[in-house]
Amino acid sequence: MDDGQIESATWNPTTGCDVVSPGCDHCYALMFAKRLKAMGNSGYQRDGDPRTSGPGFRLTLHPDRLETPLRWRRPRLVFVDSMSDLFHPKVPESFLADVLEVMRRAERHTFFALTKRPARMVSVLGRRQPSPLPNVWWGTTIERNDYAGRADRLRETPAAVRFLSLQPLLGPLPDLELSGLDWVYVGGESGASHRPMDPAWVRPIRDRCVATGIPFLFKQWGGRTRNANGRVLDGRTWDEMPRQWSSGNPVV
Repeated sequence: MDDGQIESATWNPTTGCDVVSPGCDHCYALMFAKRLKAMGNSGYQRDGDPRTSGPGFRLTLHPDRLETPLRWRRPRLVFVDSMSDLFHPKVPESFLADVLEVMRRAERHTFFALTKRPARMVSVLGRRQPSPLPNVWWGTTIERNDYAGRADRLRETPAAVRFLSLQPLLGPLPDLELSGLDWVYVGGESGASHRPMDPAWVRPIRDRCVATGIPFLFKQWGGRTRNANGRVLDGRTWDEMPRQWSSGNPVV
């Protein structure tokens, strides 16, 4: 792009998911899938189990989307599976191998993917991608202290960049260990039923990142809308990105 900023994109080789922890309770993707189904979108016509999923949100593979990043000529920062979890147990390992192969071939792009199932991530990548792909960042979501152990699985993952998404942050994280990580970002929940985020939960994380030199990004406080309460923390914005990133500072 003319201003030197790299373009952002999303790539959803799978869609749909199932609730696995409290951070899923007000899942934006589940609500969006319901709307997309009502609009007739062909990618969201399979209903998930109403106890854990919802209309249009059954885990679905999209092999026709696999090669989409190969058709993007300009380098992009690509969020993988914004409408799913790549390491959902119903995603076959053979399909994950195909996803990894596209990432390897599309080396001009930088891919980043989040999972709430890091145990499967480390298991699959250990077999399918023992040497980290330099253009792929792997992360896990931790929303509450009783899930702080996900960071341990992340540390075991072969990755060029390991990152944490503490969003929506639903409580303090006294047991969270940050060693071995390359990036941390924090955000509040948005929507009519959002759960407020206490600044006292955020500051200790920010302070530990600053003290240990881990790049820290504060996305937003949340509220009825994403931008309702802004993204200023203690008088400033925090937009730090992994050191491996050298193409500007997009807020992902």
